[in-house]
Amino acid sequence: MTNLGRRIKEMREKSEMSQETLAKQLGVSRPTLSLIENGARKLTAEESKKVADIFGISMDSLFEEKKEPLFIIKETRAEYRKAEPEIRLDIPQKNFKKFKEVFLYVLNKVGAKPNIGETVIYKLLYFIDFDYYERYEEQLIGATYKKNIHGPTPMEFRKITERMIADEEIIKVPDKYFSYPQTKYLPKRGPDLSCLSAREKATIDNVLARLSEMNARQISDYSHQDVPWLTTDEGKIIPYEAVFYRTPPYTQRNYDEPI
Repeated sequence: MTNLGRRIKEMREKSEMSQETLAKQLGVSRPTLSLIENGARKLTAEESKKVADIFGISMDSLFEEKKEPLFIIKETRAEYRKAEPEIRLDIPQKNFKKFKEVFLYVLNKVGAKPNIGETVIYKLLYFIDFDYYERYEEQLIGATYKKNIHGPTPMEFRKITERMIADEEIIKVPDKYFSYPQTKYLPKRGPDLSCLSAREKATIDNVLARLSEMNARQISDYSHQDVPWLTTDEGKIIPYEAVFYRTPPYTQRNYDEPI
């Protein structure tokens, strides 16, 4: 039984609601609801919204079982301090080294382009992480993305880039893109490619090919139509699990094929 399916079952039982009643409100059959509760079938985006409305909770609360946990960044990896040990590990497993090498890979590929400032970098990292998670159900960087008005923002970015600047791996440069102020990052070394698998590099290259020509406004607007961002409340953490409810053209996986 998946975390989401179990949560739906628990909410239904606490509300003393039968499967047949909930199924009817969702517009599905009782056997279909049973499959959902047992994790054998995923909810569509429309069904997820209906579940949230039926139980009077936000979409953010539906996907995130607990309140946003605290995290600390260590030298070799970043990890969460969980409020309770039973939380399923759909909270990102961040890797400090992997974040650095992916960031350097991106900078070496597209960092010199005039449109690639800090805002664009945020969105490229988001799509790299969420596309990979959708395709393989595994973390790539596994950063924590917060929803704000400009789109997904990786919360670890500041601390990691500060360390990279201190270690002389990158430089931070104030710049302008046309008349708009821009913060650029330029690499002082190449990435350690031994840290990246072939499918990780393929995912990164795919994101860069699709999105690296966009300016900050364009890629922010584009991110605002992605289901994980749409279904998260302002200022909250964007749950990785929401990636499985993406709509075209955002989905990166053929769900009829095995991983």
